[in-house]
Amino acid sequence: MVARSNSPVLVADAGSSSLRLTVFGADGEILAEHRSGAPPGEDAPDALRHLLDEAPAPAAVGHRIVHGGPELRGHTLVDDEVRARLDLVADLAPLHVPPALTVLDAARRLLPDVPHVACFDTVFHTGLPAAAREYAVPAEWREDHGLRRYGFHGLSYAWALERAAELLGRRPEQLHLVIAHLGGGCSACAVRDGRSVDTTMGFTPLEGLVMSHRSGSVDPGALTWLQTRHQLSAHDIDAALNRESGLLALSGTSDDTRDLVRGRAAGDERAALALDVFTHHCRRGIAGMAASLERLDALVFTGEIGEDQPEVREEVCARLSVLGLAGGLRPLVAERPEIVSEPGARVPVLVVPTGEAQQVARETRALLSGR
Repeated sequence: MVARSNSPVLVADAGSSSLRLTVFGADGEILAEHRSGAPPGEDAPDALRHLLDEAPAPAAVGHRIVHGGPELRGHTLVDDEVRARLDLVADLAPLHVPPALTVLDAARRLLPDVPHVACFDTVFHTGLPAAAREYAVPAEWREDHGLRRYGFHGLSYAWALERAAELLGRRPEQLHLVIAHLGGGCSACAVRDGRSVDTTMGFTPLEGLVMSHRSGSVDPGALTWLQTRHQLSAHDIDAALNRESGLLALSGTSDDTRDLVRGRAAGDERAALALDVFTHHCRRGIAGMAASLERLDALVFTGEIGEDQPEVREEVCARLSVLGLAGGLRPLVAERPEIVSEPGARVPVLVVPTGEAQQVARETRALLSGR
């Protein structure tokens, strides 16, 4: 069952609107890849078969699972018991976990004789201090129902932390960073001495920053008001906040910041508003995370928006002088980890291309080698 360290590893990263299957070699090189812009469904087995026909036979499969819930607090080998537990937490991340389980089930059927490892985005945040972890709600909710802040994007943060440390010439445990993962989902994280000590997402991946089509944090009183005054159902509110909000709702046209930058330049006021709200919430989230640090050694951007939208990075940093940040960043689209701030900047700004799939491969190998 233990995969050799030089054996290929298949990584399955299934999301609400995409599927990425990648076979990695021992040195992280991509041996084969399948990408789809549609959520995985009944066609998941076909996608897997097609990839497996072209790729070296994997010795293990790593699955990115967004939410591990209260019991699955470490990356773990999947057996029938673990698979049953995953069903119990699927509704905590309804856009992400069900599609991932569809692919997990298909992969276990097609590859029954290799180990399957569930790698959770929540693991990076398992050591959150109580002050950052607990909600100020009745004890029954916290103790009986497990209502607490979990945090997400942990695989992305783990990858970005290592790459940032390499760029800065320091060890991860020496660093105090704020990392902003900006993509379809958005969050920020405070890393102190190499460990997550706060993050903007909470019980579900809905809390925190404005996202592509998720609202981010909304006054809970507004939601109960919509239910009692306007008779919106919990299902209606859930669908609206997860699928019909964010940049899409503000702009009325697109949830893609590239479209919005072009629209703003053409005079589209709603596109301008969407970008203003988005970058304001990014600044607020980053500043809030800095409050958990003793110093700010660097600000790190990752995620699709973070790595390929220089206008967003510039607007965030130019208005965070209170943290020692400044504009004038190099407007590159990052293909590798780079420092984009000016030489000698008081707080360096780094861009790290997202590496969630690579991190899943690393965690899978580490678990199976008995680290």
